Amino acid sequence: MARARILPIFVPHLGCPNDCVFCDQKRISGSPLPASGRDVTEALERAREQGLSGLELAFYGGSFTAVSPVLQRELLAAAEPYRRDGTVRSIRLSTRPDAVDADILAFLREHGVRTVELGAQSMDDGVLAASGRGHTAADTVRAAGLVKAAGLKLILQMMTGLPGSSREKDVESARRLAALGPDGARVYPTVIVKNTALEDMWRAGTYKEHTVADAVEVCADILPIFEAAGVPVIRLGLNPTAELSHGGAVAGAYHPALGELVRSETLRRRAEKLLRDVPPGSSVTLGVAPDRVSAMTGQHRGNIWALKEGFSLASLTVKPVESAGEDILLVDVRT
Repeated sequence: MARARILPIFVPHLGCPNDCVFCDQKRISGSPLPASGRDVTEALERAREQGLSGLELAFYGGSFTAVSPVLQRELLAAAEPYRRDGTVRSIRLSTRPDAVDADILAFLREHGVRTVELGAQSMDDGVLAASGRGHTAADTVRAAGLVKAAGLKLILQMMTGLPGSSREKDVESARRLAALGPDGARVYPTVIVKNTALEDMWRAGTYKEHTVADAVEVCADILPIFEAAGVPVIRLGLNPTAELSHGGAVAGAYHPALGELVRSETLRRRAEKLLRDVPPGSSVTLGVAPDRVSAMTGQHRGNIWALKEGFSLASLTVKPVESAGEDILLVDVRT
């Protein structure tokens, strides 16, 4: 089945009982005000007028199930006519691990919700406490089990580079989250957003910036963990917004092509293993799937230069090979 087109509705910071040190959902989502039922109706009316159908309505940015039941019903009821006429095929939402129970999930399923995204962020309780999350790793394990038991798709969100974390802790979090069997994962390296507690911590020297380079390294460790568990990583890095790009992101791992950088790093590491036994001075051709040529080459041909220098190659070429699939192929070696 083709993936449904997503229609996002942002509910920034709505329902969140905690002020996480990294969080300014208005800047992260690019939406300054929380949504109402009227906003949902207007967005879906525009979609219907454009002839769109089979949409996935997505409530992003806040903790949907932590808002008042009255507002939850208002938002979901606004979508109901469009579910009946086929404009909306399904609904997804994001929330906190400590804001779901069996009754809430049954209510969501009854009203067309088919996917729940849980903001786990870390599976280290010390990191969660230092970040002001207000929940524990055990809450994530419990909530993930409830979502799956309710027959809903489960997406887990994690962050790297949070206060008190380390590369090792982030990798272990990825392992523990992958073991919960989600249908997908999002990985968000920490960005220092303007006017947050994290910015104050960074400027005071009590938090060390998680740079783009740091994020690429740790995410290149994490991505294979999810892939080996059969869990697709559907997002790497914050979605770029005008607000973040023009001063909202003051430091940290904010890059509009972070996912491409991470995938390029993972491919470079895999290519290194292939080239270990290639004699110095060789001319080498690697084959990858057509949609991976750019990532294998690297930004500004960075992977090509790094591999040539690292293995003393005379030349290195990357070519598209339809049959490569997920692999990197050693197509030709000439000494």
